[in-house]
Amino acid sequence: MEELEALAAEVGERLKARGETIAVAESSSGGLISAALLSVPGASKYFLGGAVVYTPKARVMLMDIPREKLEGMRSASEPYASLLARTARERFNATWGLSETGAAGPTGNGYGDAPGHTCIALAGAEDQAITVETGSEDRAANMRSFAREALLLLLRALP
Repeated sequence: MEELEALAAEVGERLKARGETIAVAESSSGGLISAALLSVPGASKYFLGGAVVYTPKARVMLMDIPREKLEGMRSASEPYASLLARTARERFNATWGLSETGAAGPTGNGYGDAPGHTCIALAGAEDQAITVETGSEDRAANMRSFAREALLLLLRALP
């Protein structure tokens, strides 16, 4: 967690300096992205909220994403991650929305993705999505890797 906290501290300082805010929607990272961002003193200046959107029911209850927005899209994909990031940003009226959706392991998901597969998206001044493949079945290590990659994506967008 120390590495995540160090990354989050840098992200937090940049967000505070810029007067910007963030909302998070994460899945297989299990709340680690939000936990890291909230570990920074003064997080209330930039962190507006987050949700662990781990199931279809959570997507409906926490994100209120209508079924028609999901047409032609599946979980653990860049388009779905982008939808989650945009939705988090809009629902919280944040400068940035950050999302993660994947398969932590030790097995893959129902879509055929291997364990260690995730898609991460950022919505804001710079919208982007990436796919990460760790090649590992280690659930806890994958969760930390997913959170690290999400924080790095955000950090790169905050020069």
